Amino acid sequence: MQRVQLLIGGRDLDAANGATFVRLNPMTGEPATTAAAASVADGIAAAEAAAAAFPAWSSLGPSARRAKLLRAAEVLEAQAGRFVEAVTTETGATAGWTHFNVFLAAGMLREAASMTSQIGGEVIPSDVPGSLALSIRQPAGVVLGLAPWNAPIILGVRAIAMPLACGNTVILKASEVCPATHRLIGTVLQEAGLEPGVINVITHDAKSAPAVVEGMIAHKAVRRVNFTGSTGVGRSVALLAAKYLKPVLLELGGKAPLIVLADADIDAAVDATVFGAYANQGQICMSTERVIIEEPVADEFAAKLSRRVAALPSGDPRQGEVVLGSVVGLSTVERVQRLVQAAVAEGATLLTGGSAQGTVMQGIVVDHVTPAMALFRDETFGPQVSITRVRSADEAVRLANDTEYGLSASVFSRDIARALDVARRIESGICHINGPTVHDEAQMPFGGVKASGYGRFGGKAGIDAFTETRWITIQTTPRHYPF
Repeated sequence: MQRVQLLIGGRDLDAANGATFVRLNPMTGEPATTAAAASVADGIAAAEAAAAAFPAWSSLGPSARRAKLLRAAEVLEAQAGRFVEAVTTETGATAGWTHFNVFLAAGMLREAASMTSQIGGEVIPSDVPGSLALSIRQPAGVVLGLAPWNAPIILGVRAIAMPLACGNTVILKASEVCPATHRLIGTVLQEAGLEPGVINVITHDAKSAPAVVEGMIAHKAVRRVNFTGSTGVGRSVALLAAKYLKPVLLELGGKAPLIVLADADIDAAVDATVFGAYANQGQICMSTERVIIEEPVADEFAAKLSRRVAALPSGDPRQGEVVLGSVVGLSTVERVQRLVQAAVAEGATLLTGGSAQGTVMQGIVVDHVTPAMALFRDETFGPQVSITRVRSADEAVRLANDTEYGLSASVFSRDIARALDVARRIESGICHINGPTVHDEAQMPFGGVKASGYGRFGGKAGIDAFTETRWITIQTTPRHYPF
């Protein structure tokens, strides 16, 4: 069992009140991690440590910040084995998923490093004679990043990489589901040479989360907040940020549609669906949850997809290579099975899957799902995909948009002009033509619309999110005043 302490001001600390909590291995029910259960006082101490480190870090030149972030990418990759152990025992994910997390997170650190010298400004023409008007970007201050458990290394690093590149100091609030995994990110950045207080990591138990989070958001040094997670919790974070007038970036839930038009390459669409629906057991915000397909090709697609999914190997990821490892807990199994069973009772057809051994689920495909069914609307966050048949591309767009969510989507068609027209009409922050709904790159503007959140991570969008824009003027000649 792993033991995790807080990281505050460069020091490994127990919670001020000595409290701890235990994260259980979802596959065995045995303790995986014992972690410090931070109090409000600990969160405030982290904010103050970050504030104390801000002047030096924010004044560090871009090349020096770049070098530290590049070093962090190297250290992260070298720690892949430790991450695999932590992620598997805390979340039940496969080693392959963890290695992918390490790969993409290292890329995010390198992309953030490349952006340190891209934080620019502009000269704006002024109507005042002799006035040189400048728009410049400056570090905002302390950034609080709240990261989830499902892609813990990718999303933990994403919460802090661009803020650090922009000259901010950071607090990473770990998920109570994977405290050891998120705490290890702090260790990586320390080993890369970040000074004490530049990176702080807070772990807490579930019952303390609301008070600890509010205490940090309320702190005067915290100038930006970013949250990745469920829409329900995201609404609560948004309300807190509004209460204290703190800008917040939210990347929330999804119910990603993959539209298959009648002229699509069916095999390519099947490949994308298998990857998009079942990677990490469907526990990705971009997971393909709905296939919306034109009638003429629906039978062929459904037959090919169900055969592929039925053959996906599943099992305990500690025992060998599998595609479908453990979901995060029995509550996921119960939620997915409940939604699937309700859809079948209402007339849908279960093509494959549905059983589970503990927290290891078979991949599920449900055909003839209609918008009246909860399975069509509710985010399952599990290894299932539904198929809904339509008569036209216009109907496909209407059903794709018939959801509160708007994160990722895909369109498959050999007619690129037609596919682009469909993509433009889908209400989502991200849409891929002839590619899977699950797709992320460090340099891309990543985020959603509607109940999937607002704001964008990635590349230059990250600079917008994590810096302050200031207007500065220099009067170069005597100025005329009216009195």
